[in-house]
Amino acid sequence: MIFKRKIYQEMLEWKRASHGESALMVEGARRIGKSTIVEEFAKNEYASYLILDFAQERKDVLTNFEENMGDLDTFFRNLFLLKGKELKRGNSVIIFDEVQLFPVARQAIKYLVKDGRYHYIETGSLITIKKNVKDILIPSEEYKIKMYPMDFEEFLWAKNDTVTVSLLRENFEKKKPLGDAIHKKIMQSFRTYMAVGGMPQAVRSFVEGRSFKEIDFVKRNILSLYEDDLKKYDDSNHEKASVIFKTIPEQLTNRNARFRLSLIDKNARYRNYVEAVDFVAESQMGNVCVNVTAPEVALELFADRSNFKLYMGDTGLLITKIIQNGGSTDEDLYKSIIFDRLGINQGMILENMVAQMLACRGYGLFFHEYAYRSEQAQTEKKYEIDFLLVKNRRLCPLEVKSSGYKNHKSFDYFIKKYQLKVNERYIIYSTFPADISKQLLYKCGLRVHPIGHFTFYAGCDIR
Repeated sequence: MIFKRKIYQEMLEWKRASHGESALMVEGARRIGKSTIVEEFAKNEYASYLILDFAQERKDVLTNFEENMGDLDTFFRNLFLLKGKELKRGNSVIIFDEVQLFPVARQAIKYLVKDGRYHYIETGSLITIKKNVKDILIPSEEYKIKMYPMDFEEFLWAKNDTVTVSLLRENFEKKKPLGDAIHKKIMQSFRTYMAVGGMPQAVRSFVEGRSFKEIDFVKRNILSLYEDDLKKYDDSNHEKASVIFKTIPEQLTNRNARFRLSLIDKNARYRNYVEAVDFVAESQMGNVCVNVTAPEVALELFADRSNFKLYMGDTGLLITKIIQNGGSTDEDLYKSIIFDRLGINQGMILENMVAQMLACRGYGLFFHEYAYRSEQAQTEKKYEIDFLLVKNRRLCPLEVKSSGYKNHKSFDYFIKKYQLKVNERYIIYSTFPADISKQLLYKCGLRVHPIGHFTFYAGCDIR
């Protein structure tokens, strides 16, 4: 089952613009569908293609790279003989799958692209980790694009729903509510997406009609694969990446979700864990959100990386992690999410989902803490903006609430303290409808100043 992915269009744009003068590097976490979409692209867009999977290539294929880069006629002749396949010049592509496992091949891209006989696409995870770039010259001929788990729209496409997101986008732009009936239907789809997540194997299981227990089994296998990668890193680097990844659900239950190293070790210091945190982030197993000490448009210049939040890269995997770490059964938790009866974990799950969506859209993740004394208060209090974005060269604060939207002091005091001109501020919230006293109805809310208050819903495309 091949799912429609948005990255396909980016690949088409690379092919049109590059004319073979650069290799495409598709990087991202493991099991997000990189190899599948790249092969599908090769089938559809080229006359012929060849895959070199460096997770399982024979030694003689690897030796050919090491010995014959100086004589490309011999290199290609040997390669086609070893693989039992020859390519047509001018309209063929060679895929370097899992290229991080054989850095020599990545370095060879410089010479292969210059040669010009074929196009090249690389896929990789952990491609910036030190051991994967040690002693090689990174080719400037690479054009890099990042791939993420399936987003909500791609999830709907997998269900043959091509209408919902167009409706959401139209209403979002016109600042019109959807209406209760449509909202209820879309929110159930969105809650299902949160539960299943965006890993293609899990989505395939869902589309095929398997039970949530079976879907959770798929996600547990993916988590096991991630944990194996973390252990390998820990073995060679003497770091604590495994325990950092393991504690993400517990960390997200903290007030304001800030990552507290003291939960790992009361004597832990950031400098001793920074490489492990970077590993989790660079592998895209997690998304790091960093505090900024001043709310300026150049957010990165004011980043305090020792004060951070760490979210799971895929919210569906977070759900499975919660099940593994807690006392809930898989069926109980999935029912709570799908049928809108979720209790204590709703805030962390929704906040993780927002972080995932923003990362997928290419936003850096930043938050801001500040102290402010209102006119009625005698002392300063601490406030926080959950996410700070930059849109049209202006700051755009975003707040995620586990309750209603009426209390937004952090927004109001933020504007007063820094005398900022903010065109838009977004509240993503859940609230208690009057007719459902004991159940939470999750909404994705938007507050736009100075126009007033409008209510929008899950899947809105924040651009």
